Amino acid sequence: MTLADTAALGTAFALILLSAVLETAGMSLAGASPARILRLAREGNRRAQRAEKLLGQRDRLNRAAILGAVLLNTFAAALATFALVDSFGPFAILYAALSVTVLLFLFAEVLPRAIAPVRPEPLALMLAPVLDVCARPLGPLADGLARLVSRPVSRLHGEGDTGAGEAIRRLEGMIDLDETLVDDVMVHRRAMEMIDIATPPEQVVRQVVRSRHTRLPVYRDDPDNIIGVLHSKNLLRALAKRGATPATLVIGKLLSPPWFVPNTTSLREQLKAFIARRSQFALVVDEYGSLQGLITLADILAQVLGDITDDKDRPLPPGVTLHDDGSLTMEGTVTIRDLNRRFGWDLPEHEATTIAGLLISAARVIPVKGQSFTFYGLRFDVLERRRNQITQLRLTPLSHETGA
Repeated sequence: MTLADTAALGTAFALILLSAVLETAGMSLAGASPARILRLAREGNRRAQRAEKLLGQRDRLNRAAILGAVLLNTFAAALATFALVDSFGPFAILYAALSVTVLLFLFAEVLPRAIAPVRPEPLALMLAPVLDVCARPLGPLADGLARLVSRPVSRLHGEGDTGAGEAIRRLEGMIDLDETLVDDVMVHRRAMEMIDIATPPEQVVRQVVRSRHTRLPVYRDDPDNIIGVLHSKNLLRALAKRGATPATLVIGKLLSPPWFVPNTTSLREQLKAFIARRSQFALVVDEYGSLQGLITLADILAQVLGDITDDKDRPLPPGVTLHDDGSLTMEGTVTIRDLNRRFGWDLPEHEATTIAGLLISAARVIPVKGQSFTFYGLRFDVLERRRNQITQLRLTPLSHETGA
């Protein structure tokens, strides 16, 4: 066997090992918990931040990894055949095929399946850059080949039908449940309607009757100190008893125990928990136990099926006033999520939580009263500022400002 033959065999083995790395990377990223990776990313882990950006591209990355592995395996088999042809003649193809198949089975199939499920998150953080590098040149080719196959299949299955296509898109929304946290879709604590246990029972009854919600969290002294949840059904049952009046109600006896869930819980995990507990209402807390908001089964279903409520039918977020000219005045503490939901905007929620925080992040300064800025298709006018806090803003969509 010549030096060239030895080098060819060594290169073939290296290609098989690289194929094993791609297989392990793909399996690890597919099996990793998005909630854990997102939590690490928010804690400043750079590898997790890079992996977080790739979570939404798992299909593209997997296609690129498969194509890359096929190419590597093909080249490995070709090199092995080249190296063995001088020694074994026409049997070189058989020996090369058998040896490469055994090595691929051991290193690119058995080994990845043995180690990837054990520690998927650390492996995903370590190997995600490999997938990213592989996907850059191979991604477009893999996507193009996939479309060549999927288009005829789509026609055969009639996905061009509007009803079927819509159903498929809705079912595909389930994929997002692994990549979305309850923190991303919850009702923020500032938009929550709550009851102080010290409130007179008559006022509690009036509040429940006026409320659009059937469940209201009840706190003592501090909104972070949630002591229970009042269900309107329990309140009505108590009032229906003989001799009962609003003044005689003991609200504390009508409460259900609160259920707290971490804000890093994925929507899929929370959906399973709702089903297991036969519940549809949970309070969301951060790692320190501070109340962040609430999540309901309806919020998760809206994530899957889409929100069927007309934007105009939704109430304005607390602290927001809509004017006839299309502009809005609002407190600086209004959450970006509430604005996006109500007005169908796409303001970045990863930059800040509140609209004042978003303006400061975009402007890179703390604006003063009277200043105006244009970002994200909106004109921001600072109406009030107290110390370093923007307390009042006016937002005007540029389409309204230009008369479009």
